[in-house]
Amino acid sequence: MTKLLLSLHVLAAIVAVGPVTVAASMFPAALRRSDRPAMLTLNRICRVYAALGILVPVLGLATAGVMGILGSAWLLASLFLTIAAAVVLGFLVLPSQAAALASPPAGRAPRLGMTAGLFNLLWAVVVVLMVVRPGSTTGA
Repeated sequence: MTKLLLSLHVLAAIVAVGPVTVAASMFPAALRRSDRPAMLTLNRICRVYAALGILVPVLGLATAGVMGILGSAWLLASLFLTIAAAVVLGFLVLPSQAAALASPPAGRAPRLGMTAGLFNLLWAVVVVLMVVRPGSTTGA
């Protein structure tokens, strides 16, 4: 069961989080070019895959529960950073994209780039914690 849950967790992370990180990063460039069709597509990708991204922590917690490592510091740090990434996406990236679609001022692109970069950085740290697992006794 552990291998199945872990496989689903990793697959969900790749399929759900990957497109959001790429689309969020591409949106500011589309905004600078005033490429409305691209902006609409990238925003839709961000919204749809953000909803699918809920599976990542759910499957991760299920996997950790089966493995008996729910109290591990690296796991708790990863969970905190995942929540932080969700907050950045839900309260900064997506609303800024929606505002840019409603009224696309050119000055919004740098801020969107920064918030997308912060979102991507948070996920990168989570991935490193998942791989390195500092202090883990389950082997790395």
